[in-house]
Amino acid sequence: MAEERSRAWAGWIAFAAVIMIVNSLINILQGMVALLDDERVLATPDGFVLVDITSWGWALVIFGGVMLIVGGFLLIGQSWARYAAVVVISLHAVAQVVSIGAYPFWTLLMIALDTVVLFGLIARWEPAAEELRYQNDRVGPAGLTNGEFPHEAPSHGTRIS
Repeated sequence: MAEERSRAWAGWIAFAAVIMIVNSLINILQGMVALLDDERVLATPDGFVLVDITSWGWALVIFGGVMLIVGGFLLIGQSWARYAAVVVISLHAVAQVVSIGAYPFWTLLMIALDTVVLFGLIARWEPAAEELRYQNDRVGPAGLTNGEFPHEAPSHGTRIS
């Protein structure tokens, strides 16, 4: 029973990491659009707290890069990445307030996802992180368990899917 719970919580950590990575890629994309084609970014003075489109673009790209790195290390079960992710996701949620006037639905969606990610990172970390590290050690590239790597001939009756 405890093993099943730790696997479930390991799933929450993996979910948090994947959401962080997806959010980081979205931030990087938005930042690149702001940097490369600032006429595509709609910002009204009364709906968006913004000093400069270029600064906003660079902030998104840099913040997205940090989220991507932390999310990647979180996915492989690094304990330090949990603390970094909690800080990064908390800052991301607070930073979303800047754009709530311009993009209310998007901002609320991002804050909700950040809240779910924080839940996955804070609740039941130790047994879940241990399970995640165990799964990473046991499972090789492309989800193949040790002994089923493509360069090895599979034994009779073993099917690699």
